[in-house]
Amino acid sequence: MGGEVQITEQRKPRFLCLHGFRTSGHILKTQLNKWPEFVLDKLDLVFPDAPFPCTGKSGVDGIFDPPYYEWYQSNQDFTEYTNFDECLEYIQECMIKHGPFDGLLGFSQGSFLSAALPGLQAKGLALTKVPKVKFLIIISGGKLKNEALSDKAFSNAISCPSLHFIGEMDFLKPNGTDLLESFVDPIVVHHPRGHTIPRLDEKGLESMLSFLEKIQREVTNQEGQEKCIAEAP
Repeated sequence: MGGEVQITEQRKPRFLCLHGFRTSGHILKTQLNKWPEFVLDKLDLVFPDAPFPCTGKSGVDGIFDPPYYEWYQSNQDFTEYTNFDECLEYIQECMIKHGPFDGLLGFSQGSFLSAALPGLQAKGLALTKVPKVKFLIIISGGKLKNEALSDKAFSNAISCPSLHFIGEMDFLKPNGTDLLESFVDPIVVHHPRGHTIPRLDEKGLESMLSFLEKIQREVTNQEGQEKCIAEAP
């Protein structure tokens, strides 16, 4: 009799999902249900709540039930932050507890954070106790408006594979467009909607699936390399 062939199921890329300003992990999970189930099934998604209860009215009040949370607080023009270091520490704790993670998915305030974290991590200013962030999915994002933090996060081009959703009617469209200049070969999905997680049209779905196939190959190749190293005499 021949030896048994073992079929190992591919590990899905694991993403920490950072929700929008004054919403919640549950709300982001619900919002992502606009995407087809077969797309979401290609990822292993974790949805934490931000560390701070919201300090004002939520933009989704009346649409989604509370409680609502925010990642950090800022002044009116979003240039000065409160509790930002505590926010970074909280995200790291989430990654230690629920990881390891391959990437970050962010919407709105969560996407500003997600976009900045690889650069801050590379400089030893954030996520120093967890593996390198390898992939990003940025929805309605931009650069942090705090100049000192933004300069540190984006002084070098971000080379990890990234997928960016930009809405034609989104008030953050200029921010999201400007952000692209800080990434190497970003994949961009344009949609006609505003500040929202869009449904995927045919072109958007094609871009999304191409991105997911690419990062799945990277995860699988890395797993294979790590297995070879572990089994080496």
